[in-house]
Amino acid sequence: MSSSNRQLSLNLFIYPGGHHEAAWRYPSSAPERAFDITYYQELARRAEAAKFDAIFFADGPVLADNIRYSSRFRLEPLTWLSAIAAATSRIGLIATSSTTYYEPYNLARLFASLDHLSGGRAGWNIVTTGAAQASANFGYPEQPNHAERYAKAAEFVDVVTKLWDSWEDDALVIDKDAGIFADDEKIHAIDHVGPHFRVKGPFNTARSPQGRPVYVQAGSSDDGRSFAARYAEAIFTAHQTLISAQRFYADIKHQAAGLGRNPDHIKILPGISPYIGSTEAEAQRLFDEFNHLVQPAYSLGQLRNMTGLDLTGHDLDGPFPRHLIDTSGPNGVASRFQLVVDIIDREKPTIRQLINRLAGARGHYVSIGTPEKIADEIQTWFETGAADGFNIMPPWLTGGFDAFAGEVLPLLRKRGLFREEYAGRTLRDHFDLPRPDSIFSGVARASA
Repeated sequence: MSSSNRQLSLNLFIYPGGHHEAAWRYPSSAPERAFDITYYQELARRAEAAKFDAIFFADGPVLADNIRYSSRFRLEPLTWLSAIAAATSRIGLIATSSTTYYEPYNLARLFASLDHLSGGRAGWNIVTTGAAQASANFGYPEQPNHAERYAKAAEFVDVVTKLWDSWEDDALVIDKDAGIFADDEKIHAIDHVGPHFRVKGPFNTARSPQGRPVYVQAGSSDDGRSFAARYAEAIFTAHQTLISAQRFYADIKHQAAGLGRNPDHIKILPGISPYIGSTEAEAQRLFDEFNHLVQPAYSLGQLRNMTGLDLTGHDLDGPFPRHLIDTSGPNGVASRFQLVVDIIDREKPTIRQLINRLAGARGHYVSIGTPEKIADEIQTWFETGAADGFNIMPPWLTGGFDAFAGEVLPLLRKRGLFREEYAGRTLRDHFDLPRPDSIFSGVARASA
């Protein structure tokens, strides 16, 4: 039993088919259901039965390279989560949306609507979109640089926050006898004028059940860390080693405290992709089965996206040509780029070993072993200042999730690390986060 009452947060990170890049080829996967909403509703209900905090959909406004070889399409997640909300009652619903390619008022409406629709279960994964080719889908000549995207993102979040807060909690009156529907003195224009946005407001619907949907963030660069420390309430991150995760965790909590925030109100949730077997050898065979299905043309494209290096034509079983990587270019500030460079420097892999390593979960931690070993790793990261919980990234669906829920989760519960039942109904309840007051609370009375 854990010596602390602190509990893990666990999300199911849903990728169509699963997180291994060749998951769609695995015999027990179901790629033919990738556009079937009932498939995702069933997954969400399984995660809810396991008392997971949330399900999470990544997104990006661009078609991934090499769709010929992998099921890396994107479904618009807010539409999908709205349908899932109707099929569930407790599990949180987290969607990725970009501050570079949305407008604040429209995005605020979408997430507030999901929060109302679900009874307070919405979370917004805030991204700035790193894919350079996305700009052409929106009529822009080029992608804004990294620093520009984060500067715009900060203003974007400020605007959305003001919009969500522009109705005070008690602005909705619904007094039939007096004929008063809403107290308009408690509904505020935000009058925002900034370098990127001019938004008058107020918002056109009452404050949602959580006050604001939970703010989630997924960048680990220096800009991303600063942004997360200021705004995020949950952080999705990728680490290959315990010490890297501990350093990231300590840095974010320290920065947040320096900004006057309570560090306990930020949940740091690394990704983990578990390959589970009854023995270590069985788990390794499972991992090898997936890697035998890898299409090198796809894997090399993924590697090019992460490092800027095209290794087409190189001997896959030769040593990785580390000297060809340019760490001074624009990729140098990207967190996933640095993660890959660290693997190369630490492990000295062949090209094939590296692409197989990344095929499992695109740079997230891959855990291969028995249920006990995987539970031990989760507990160690949780109890030694590396994580507040995890994004569970099943290699394939639905079997990879079923194995985790059926074999690892009971061990975590037995150790007192994860809930038996939900204690509340909202995503903020699950993450043990406070419901924020409106920034306009008391304005009408103070100015009266």
